[in-house]
Amino acid sequence: MNAAAPRRADLPGVLAREWDVLIVGGGITGAGILLEAARRGLTALLVEQRDFAWGTSSRSSKLVHGGLRYLKQGQFAMTRESVHERQALLTDAAGLVEPQGFAFGDYAGRKPGRRQFMLGLAIYDVMAGRRARRYVDAADFCMLAPHVQREGLRGGMLYQDAKTDDARLVLRVLQEARRHGGVAVNYLGVASLLREDGKVVGATLNDALDGAVSAVCARLVISATGAWADGLRGQAGEKPKLRPLRGSHLLLPAWRLPLAQAVSLMHPRDGRPVFAYPWEGVTLVGTTDVDHRASLDLEPAITRAELDYLLAALRWQFPQLALGEDDVLATFAGVRPVIDSGQLDPSKEAREHALWLENGLLTVAGGKLTTFRVIALDALRQAAPLLPGWQADLRPQPIFDAAPPLSGKALALDGEQRARLLGRHGAAAQALCDAAHEGELAPVPGTQTLWAQLRWGARSEDVQHLDDLLLRRTRLGLQLAGGALAIMPRLRSICQRELGWDDVRWDAEQARYLALWRSHYSVPQGE
Repeated sequence: MNAAAPRRADLPGVLAREWDVLIVGGGITGAGILLEAARRGLTALLVEQRDFAWGTSSRSSKLVHGGLRYLKQGQFAMTRESVHERQALLTDAAGLVEPQGFAFGDYAGRKPGRRQFMLGLAIYDVMAGRRARRYVDAADFCMLAPHVQREGLRGGMLYQDAKTDDARLVLRVLQEARRHGGVAVNYLGVASLLREDGKVVGATLNDALDGAVSAVCARLVISATGAWADGLRGQAGEKPKLRPLRGSHLLLPAWRLPLAQAVSLMHPRDGRPVFAYPWEGVTLVGTTDVDHRASLDLEPAITRAELDYLLAALRWQFPQLALGEDDVLATFAGVRPVIDSGQLDPSKEAREHALWLENGLLTVAGGKLTTFRVIALDALRQAAPLLPGWQADLRPQPIFDAAPPLSGKALALDGEQRARLLGRHGAAAQALCDAAHEGELAPVPGTQTLWAQLRWGARSEDVQHLDDLLLRRTRLGLQLAGGALAIMPRLRSICQRELGWDDVRWDAEQARYLALWRSHYSVPQGE
């Protein structure tokens, strides 16, 4: 992600070092632990078996929120913690984490009613230390949320949360961790754990790119593998503790479902919360909450039943638009690492994180995108007794160091574009602009992503495959029709120059990516 990222050719020497902490998993939890460990003086190595943020952390609902729904379940501590972290991210990650207004219609005979909902919002505001809630009448609600169902509409409740690009948040955290000396390597998976006298002391790693096998020793191994955590725990004979739950989403063109506010509703079929909101130039709709029974080794995808479920919610809430599957630009599904408490209804499972220390392996599971800093610091508190001689202040620090303002040709960008670049790329934003070729500080048509971000991603952000660039370094594969098929000729020239791909490699990468997009990110075919 910057000059501190090791070259693949240098990996044997890097892996042979003595490490305080080996972190397994390159999602937001692992990235957060790497940052907090590195900035406190630990030698820390993170490995990810696929790409950074490949799992849940690029497939979330993209919301940085306090969890209003959790108040109903009595999870007040979690909501308070989440609201606090949301506010910290809005301050420290401006340009990457942005405020998002929400609107919830008050319909006659539908729950929750105005009184109950406004009470929940009052608690929410007290926890945040500010008042953001208000109630508007039906006419004003329809001005804020056009095309909504008007039958039975009495008014609406408005409140504030936040949104982000989840994959870019992971990448920004990893970038900050590397600036503090942390090391992160993608496509490097754990084949097995190393043990001495029954205690975990490291891992045997397998390089997915060239098949090389390496042994890494560390004073502590932390598993931050999310929904995959029971796999490592199972190597030691531990019983499963997680319940993988799938959340699937739709992306529609903004012109087809135009929204200035997020619109939240309770699904008419089962009363579950569903939302639609403007995100990265498109409209994002989610989410389902069902048991994921497919193998975790396979990439998750939306099912026909989930597609129909989300479309039914849209047709109920926006009947004038007659939305259907032909309006869907792309889909995505993620698997949540929820701790199994035996609830019959998946949506009632708690979202708190948990830590388990088992024979030298510290496992971190559960939790939310919003609270990754809290989870990381909790993990280090558990780790401290296992790292003799290490003492550190584990009070929260600013999530990101302030990046210097942009200069030079970056000043041709408007204020919003500069803020976006600084939020997403931090201290690397200036180098990104300096590396841009002529015309590359313009956005890719139909998006807010600059052509220069594609070049920088290919050059400096550990891209190994085309899907890394189109689904995680940028989100163009979700924003543009056909997985961004129209920009492939121009993208080809960028990748061939920056990644050294010849014609054969490019053709293979394009075919691989498009097959993946059709099978896992498009509208599902058949039942």
